[in-house]
Amino acid sequence: MAHQNPAPFVYLDAAAAADARRRGTDPHVLEQSTQDVLKYIYTCLPNAPVYTRAALSALPASSGDADDRISALPFGILRNIVSRLPAKDAARTAALSRRWRPVSRCTPLALADAHHLPGLLEGRLRHPARADTPALAATVSRAVAAHPGPSRAVHLVCGYYADAARQRDLARWFQTFAAKGVAELVLVNRPWPLDVPLPAALLEVATLTRLYLGLWKFPGTSALPHPNRGAAAVFPHLRELVLCSMEVESRDMEYLLAGSPVLENLGIVGARKNVTHLRLVGQHLRCVQICLSAIDSVAVVDTPSLERLFLWETMVLDGSCARLRIGKAPKLRVLGYLNPGIHMLEIRNTVINAGIKASPSTMVPGIKILGLNVRFGVRNDVKMLPTFLRCFPNVETLHFVSQKTEVVDGKVNLKFWQEAGPIGSIQSCIKMMTFREFRMERSEVAFLKFFFQSAQVLNVSRNSLRRPDGTPANSHNSPVK
Repeated sequence: MAHQNPAPFVYLDAAAAADARRRGTDPHVLEQSTQDVLKYIYTCLPNAPVYTRAALSALPASSGDADDRISALPFGILRNIVSRLPAKDAARTAALSRRWRPVSRCTPLALADAHHLPGLLEGRLRHPARADTPALAATVSRAVAAHPGPSRAVHLVCGYYADAARQRDLARWFQTFAAKGVAELVLVNRPWPLDVPLPAALLEVATLTRLYLGLWKFPGTSALPHPNRGAAAVFPHLRELVLCSMEVESRDMEYLLAGSPVLENLGIVGARKNVTHLRLVGQHLRCVQICLSAIDSVAVVDTPSLERLFLWETMVLDGSCARLRIGKAPKLRVLGYLNPGIHMLEIRNTVINAGIKASPSTMVPGIKILGLNVRFGVRNDVKMLPTFLRCFPNVETLHFVSQKTEVVDGKVNLKFWQEAGPIGSIQSCIKMMTFREFRMERSEVAFLKFFFQSAQVLNVSRNSLRRPDGTPANSHNSPVK
């Protein structure tokens, strides 16, 4: 059989492929992992601001009825119709009739580069290639320049922006977005390289209310006036911020949060490095989600409106514990997933150690829904579990994920739980409990036995099994009588 050349790289550039080979890494493996990262990032993004295919179609006009009733609609409704069209289709409505000509010019522009990639939205799905980027960039430039009115949303997720020409495009677009009042911006770079810098002009788009960034290096802010020291807010209207696989320094993250005074929702997904300490401060911050990220510490400092805090697969690169400090968060109701073996919990100014006596200073009484990720095969992790549970005395819904561990250093039996003593939330508060990844190991069974013997107000339990080969089994829902 003749030798076949491997498939060309879609995501890696020549420099990244050569560097992988020098380090003894198969670049095709790196290519696949990059594709997986991009797929995950795309699941985190909001829907496109407009649609290319209508979900509804109009009925044909009855015989003899030639009136153009749509054109007779109020001007505000016509603007609403046009605002839901892709930019190129919105511009074409001017040819329908004299009535439509001014509509598109004063309708806020909604632009998505995916709509201009041939075949992407017509069912011929393919990955955007580097060769597509110059044409896409030119299309974006033309669309933004041609529209005389304001802009409401821009989604750019198909381009490679590492070269100097694309960097100049980005800086120019950001200046235009600021002038046109863009409210929603979704911007994802197609790697490689991974550390493509975002032009600092992004920080001038003060009209943003929603910002999603993926696979960039955030601009340095150390030389800029800091909002905490009297400078004006960077994003005074920003309510939703999601950072996906970003390279951000801790000081730049603090600058970003301080400069977004009305921020309500914050998401950090797959932070690659450098966000070592995250301080949460914000009068309007309601929901924070951090997952698949290496962060040394998260401090809830002053968040009077915070209701939900999600941590999932957070880690510390050197193997030490990640510190979670809960300070001022009087409205916090949902917290998860804490891992007793990874998270060092600090409530106010008290570090929670195994066996610490419960007191008002070590409790967060407002938590109603709690998620825990526990390695039941690690004795020290299980020993922390009673202490963790006593920190949240009013939990009504408890979610467990049993985390598999390769090294089992001591299984815990029922006697351990009996000697640990009663846990108030299990006895009198928890009405629903879920237990995922149940492997029927002795330590898991011992805990569940203790739990069901103690729970007096439990109404529902839901368990999902994990077979010995690692495949999931069916879930089992049990009403508790």
